[in-house]
Amino acid sequence: MQTVRILAVDDQEFNLDLIELAFMEHEHVQVIKAVNGQEALNVLENDCNFHVILLDLAMPVLNGFETLERLKAHTIWKQIPTIIVTANKEEKIRALEIGGDDFISKPYDVEELKLRTFNYAKIKDYQDNLDLMVQEKTAKLQEALILAKKTEYEISARLGKASEYRDLETGMHIKRMSHYSAKLAELAGLCADEVELVLYASPLHDIGKVGIPDQILLKPGKFTPDEFEIMKLHSVLGGKMLETDGNYPVLEAGRIIALQHHEKIDGTGYPAGLAGENIHIHARIVSIADVFDALSSERVYKKAFSVKKTLEIMQEGSGTHFDTVLLDLLINNLNQFLTIKEAFPDEEETPSIMNLMDQLQ
Repeated sequence: MQTVRILAVDDQEFNLDLIELAFMEHEHVQVIKAVNGQEALNVLENDCNFHVILLDLAMPVLNGFETLERLKAHTIWKQIPTIIVTANKEEKIRALEIGGDDFISKPYDVEELKLRTFNYAKIKDYQDNLDLMVQEKTAKLQEALILAKKTEYEISARLGKASEYRDLETGMHIKRMSHYSAKLAELAGLCADEVELVLYASPLHDIGKVGIPDQILLKPGKFTPDEFEIMKLHSVLGGKMLETDGNYPVLEAGRIIALQHHEKIDGTGYPAGLAGENIHIHARIVSIADVFDALSSERVYKKAFSVKKTLEIMQEGSGTHFDTVLLDLLINNLNQFLTIKEAFPDEEETPSIMNLMDQLQ
């Protein structure tokens, strides 16, 4: 059986002794005594595990009213039932207005004192158990949400790899581009949750390429006008593939990115010809990160441009192709992006489908 702990506060030692004597016959009751309000608060500072506080009002140093106000203003102490012990009716009403839970008139009946105290102790135990159950349920819910989030992230990563295996791009491109995107989102002032969302959704930008025929997707030379029109469909296909009911934040962000990352600030992009802020900021961010890595990295069909040349080319598209503010953030914080570039070098790349075919020959 759990010990019922009572904090008795009274400036009269005789009254404290009576309270202690009243509960002496009960083995599982502990009475802690304090001779004024300040002493009671000092006790609570070190140990607030009490079921009930029995509080006198007329005391020196810190009277009962002031003590009660302190108790009810405290996050934890206010949860301890406080029974006012007084002989003054007006004091009872004032104490109840401040937040006292109940009162007992002096001189009090010992049996009434015990019954009221035990009843409130049961309520406190019930509340504590209920709070514990809520905490346990909340913890389990949090675990479930974390697992769901990890699952969604894993789906995103694997879908990103699916497009990587069909394209001439490398696995390191996907990693660099996603980390560039997250860094740019952070610099743009997006909240931590949204930065994380961009990190895990950006690998889905080219998922629609799985629906593009090999003879076009893997063509080493320049596209004909008709081929380019087919190639442009990958953004629409990606958007369609990632359509959800809105309950999957990463996939929804991925859908927007896949659909809009080839839109241009001046409205000349595809597939919808969106312009300016009508293009979602996630897509504007990924557009810059994707082009920065594509230009500054080597491909089977091209040599890498230097970082200087890459930025010169991108600056030519500032305000037409790219969001000027976001592009300036990349340029003005270039060292942070170069650190990411160094962290994911191409020699650790995941083999593309072309690499794998070469190995089989």
